[in-house]
Amino acid sequence: MVPAVAGACAVSRRGRLPSHEAAGVVDATGPLVRVALATNAASALLGGTGGWRVLDADGRGDVVLRGGGAERWRVEHRDGRLRVVRDDGAASAWRAGPLVARPVEQGALVAYDSKRYRGELVFSPAAERGLLVVNRLPMEDYLRGVVPLEIGGRSTEVRAAVEAQAVAARSYARGRLGAAARRGYDVTGGTQDQVYGGVEAEHALADAAVRATAGLVLLLGSRAVNAPYHSTCGGSTAEPQEVWRAQAEPHLQRVSDRAPGGGHFCDAAPRFRWTRTFEAEELARLLDRHLGAYATVPAGGVGAVLALRVEETTPSGRAGLLAVVTRRGTFRLRGNEIRYVLRGRGGEILNSTYFAVRTPPARRGDGTPLATLEGAGYGHGVGMCQWGAIGRARAGQDFRTILRTYFPGTSVGYAD
Repeated sequence: MVPAVAGACAVSRRGRLPSHEAAGVVDATGPLVRVALATNAASALLGGTGGWRVLDADGRGDVVLRGGGAERWRVEHRDGRLRVVRDDGAASAWRAGPLVARPVEQGALVAYDSKRYRGELVFSPAAERGLLVVNRLPMEDYLRGVVPLEIGGRSTEVRAAVEAQAVAARSYARGRLGAAARRGYDVTGGTQDQVYGGVEAEHALADAAVRATAGLVLLLGSRAVNAPYHSTCGGSTAEPQEVWRAQAEPHLQRVSDRAPGGGHFCDAAPRFRWTRTFEAEELARLLDRHLGAYATVPAGGVGAVLALRVEETTPSGRAGLLAVVTRRGTFRLRGNEIRYVLRGRGGEILNSTYFAVRTPPARRGDGTPLATLEGAGYGHGVGMCQWGAIGRARAGQDFRTILRTYFPGTSVGYAD
């Protein structure tokens, strides 16, 4: 057994990591972000570099164990209690938790499933025997693991686009701080929020962009606002109500991405233009699998699919309402719902709702396509177009100009 000893270091009452516990961060005094790395893991492999320790009572209690170097431990959950087990079988006592793994040496890092993270790791009981695994770290450090994955490594010629991405990502995260009081974390580390990869994702240019924009967010007047973004708008961004069941927002307007002299700022994107062809049997399988989340599906499935038809087009040219006509009825999908039903063969959602339906002249039941979507862009289309930002940076625009363009009426500054 691993004995517990007293003397744990606590997170400060202001919600910041103690300075000696936050080695290597860009800004250890910024607000803390709680990132869910897993919401129901069966177990969690724990390690680190240098010296680290595990404490109970959410980091305010006793030291459960001291670790370091290449040691590997596993966090387990049983009946609402947690323990940590080493590869050789040594184990801590069962604790109520949450348990916190925290570095205690300058430059040391903690690791979860062999990936290194700044800040600290928090392990809490989740549903049944699962674990909620959260990386709790300062905002600026969090952004170092987000920006490279959201806009890529890139080169210095597009630094302004990477800086714009840093401000947008910071604004997005800031708007979600406080959610942890309800669910135990502010954001996920995946595409539901912002993709986050910890230390392994960090890149020198992105680090520089985070430092250059430290603390800056998008403002409407003096109020910090949400700054959504997507890969490629395809020619025009969209307003929220075109894509989601959401209200209009004054800073989220349609913005043309047309460049002076012709072309578009985002036309270098891999999915600036695309096509997707569906056969009737494939469509029926997709509908049977995914349509039930958005419409009532008859017992026995939707039956043979006869046609796809765009019944409403949004002001930016996207499919606002898609009718799927089958032998057992007509089902309608609105906005971004379309992307989650008309998935690819690998399960990936449709590139965008910016498409037109082209129907072949004959359908003979021999594999002839039922419909081909001729589309543009990649992503929901609201807010900043990342490939457009790259094109604008190459054209000489700075990050403030890029953000003002995609978020009309806003400014960049420090929120209260």
